[in-house]
Amino acid sequence: MGVKYCFRKNDHVVIAMPYLEHESFLDILNSLSFQEVREYMLNLFKALKRIHQFGIVHRDVKPSNFLYNRRLKKYALVDFGLAQGTHDTKIELLKFVQSEAQQERCSQNKSHIITGNKIPLSGPVPKELDQQSTTKASVKRPYTNAQIQIKQGKDGKLMKQSKTVDVLSRKLATKKKAISTKVMNSAVMRKTASSCPASLTCDCYATDKVCSICLSRRQQVAPRAGTPGFRAPEVLTKCPNQTTAIDMWSAGVIFLSLLSGRYPFYKASDDLTALAQIMTIRGSRETIQAAKTFGKSILCSKEVPAQDLRKLCERLRGMDSSTPKLTSDIQGHASHQPAISEKTDHKASCLVQTPPGQYSGNSFKKGDSNSCEHCFDEYNTNLEGWNEVPDEAYDLLDKLLDLNPASRITAEEALLHPFFKDMSL
Repeated sequence: MGVKYCFRKNDHVVIAMPYLEHESFLDILNSLSFQEVREYMLNLFKALKRIHQFGIVHRDVKPSNFLYNRRLKKYALVDFGLAQGTHDTKIELLKFVQSEAQQERCSQNKSHIITGNKIPLSGPVPKELDQQSTTKASVKRPYTNAQIQIKQGKDGKLMKQSKTVDVLSRKLATKKKAISTKVMNSAVMRKTASSCPASLTCDCYATDKVCSICLSRRQQVAPRAGTPGFRAPEVLTKCPNQTTAIDMWSAGVIFLSLLSGRYPFYKASDDLTALAQIMTIRGSRETIQAAKTFGKSILCSKEVPAQDLRKLCERLRGMDSSTPKLTSDIQGHASHQPAISEKTDHKASCLVQTPPGQYSGNSFKKGDSNSCEHCFDEYNTNLEGWNEVPDEAYDLLDKLLDLNPASRITAEEALLHPFFKDMSL
């Protein structure tokens, strides 16, 4: 998105960003041409490639955080409030990032200055910058670099005279207090966790209840930030090692909405229900196998086969001529949903499928046959390209919704996918 400037007012920090007038994703979802969908996804992958090259995970990729100006063909990835780094985050590189305007200005002046540390690459250093750097280097925190004056007292003993000693002592005391509190809390947690003998076997395994033995076990802590419906399987199962692949899963869910015309595509009240919904699309066996790759064990009450992505999207969009009703197969399948449980949580849940009445078309209400006809009229307003969606689109979708984060396609790889073969990067 970029930043124009920022300032601080007391304890508030204000960041001013460029304004981009944009359309609501839900309002334009079913009026986008297929070419517009390609452009939308291309620019989303460009934005993700940009942040992923620094090892930054956005964690909240969704349509409302990817602004789209349809008239100007402008896009912007926003809201980094949940963003996190990874073990390979290249923070130092961020200090040397220049905007295009700065690069052009520097090239005209034949003096390139990196904005982060103001290091000259060519040409003489301006006097103003030299003075600023000298002044900045001389200004240091008093409690870390101040000299401690020592003088001899009347009785020959050495006496310390400096207020910085008091500051240091106070900080050390505060730090020690925090550490002791942390140790005490961890000891309490260990005691609670060990209150239930490890030799006892739980009696809720593969059932729809949680016993006291499982409740006494310490839960695994892992990042879960994100928007329901867009969380990757490794986030839902509390995998501790989460990478930029979780953003690619979210991008895949957006692509799934664009191809199917349904938004939101997934809607669940809790993580295990969300996982069950993913199973109905990607298959229970595939989900269980993928979970094993990142150290998780999932149980499913019955086997659910993976669905063909093309058939699913065409059926939901109403492009499948062999299926007269828009969601008949989905409704029939909803009555046979699995109950799943995860060994780490020892919890079970049944799938709550989004009712057809919540279809993204505003005029489509459950039980209203006339509105359904009107709904199809809306879809036919811009069917350019939708009657011949190439196989490359569903191949890319399959790679984005790869249940295994290790083999899931990256943003850089997605830009090179045949789906974008005739588009300029």
